[in-house]
Amino acid sequence: MYNKFFGLKESPFNVNPDPRYLYLTHHIQEALACLIYGIQTRKGFVLLTGEVGTGKTTVLNKLLEWCRQERISTAFMFNPRLSEAEFFDFMMADLGIPCDSTMKSRTLMKLNQWLLEQYQGGNRVVLIVDEAQNLSPEMLEEIRLLTNLETATAKLLQIVLAGQPELEEKVNDPQLRQLRQRITLWAKTGPLTLLETHGYIRERLRIAGSTGAEIFGPDAIEAVHRHARGIPRITNLLCEHSLINAFVGHCKTISAKMVEEVAQDFDLQEADSEPSPKTPNGGGHPVLVDHPSPQSVKPASLPLTKAAGEKKS
Repeated sequence: MYNKFFGLKESPFNVNPDPRYLYLTHHIQEALACLIYGIQTRKGFVLLTGEVGTGKTTVLNKLLEWCRQERISTAFMFNPRLSEAEFFDFMMADLGIPCDSTMKSRTLMKLNQWLLEQYQGGNRVVLIVDEAQNLSPEMLEEIRLLTNLETATAKLLQIVLAGQPELEEKVNDPQLRQLRQRITLWAKTGPLTLLETHGYIRERLRIAGSTGAEIFGPDAIEAVHRHARGIPRITNLLCEHSLINAFVGHCKTISAKMVEEVAQDFDLQEADSEPSPKTPNGGGHPVLVDHPSPQSVKPASLPLTKAAGEKKS
């Protein structure tokens, strides 16, 4: 309702994980490059973890977009709260593999045959599981066993597990040490810095059609960052409701006071200091953490260094 008032074509702060709005901070860029690299080089297991609201699902949607461009077959499990039989049924259906039998042995034989055909044709296949922290240890073990579908030189199925920090606790459980040993790459998302929050808000406004008018003043953006603590989802919430309130009050520029009022309505407390990245305890596995960086290119079928480092023209 406020779009025309602010000269926008669409709402810039929807909470939907729209890959068009993925803001490529350095740690997001590294995470995306890590996932792409893992798939391109058939690494088997790749993990993506991060706190609630830090952009994991948006990264996965960008990865799916890249997979479609590269004609890579994917199965995307967005609700892992399924029984073992339901999980395999969903995966087979999403990959487009016909399977009449409900017996696990027959399902695995069909899957293995299909994966071999894809491999022989030079095609890659990826299983992506979001909200993987909700998987039971038994289901995680079943997924690990899928990596046994391989040739002498390559994995037939690439697996991406994405979830909240609770997933890290699960894979570090001694009972799942075999799964832990299969993880070859581990990427992390994290909160935005103040500088990144400035870029994040302005980039989303630009994508939504802003012609460059200052809709959020510097003080307003600083207030958003204090209350959101760098979490993109909360940043979206504060910005969305600040725009609504400004529209109602016929104000063209969002002030810090407006942001403070929205934060008070949602009972959001201020962050006392800039969040610092946690020290990863990856036990020898590559862990990619946050470092501030300007916006970069969309992912493409490139080596890791190029996918992570090329600048926009």
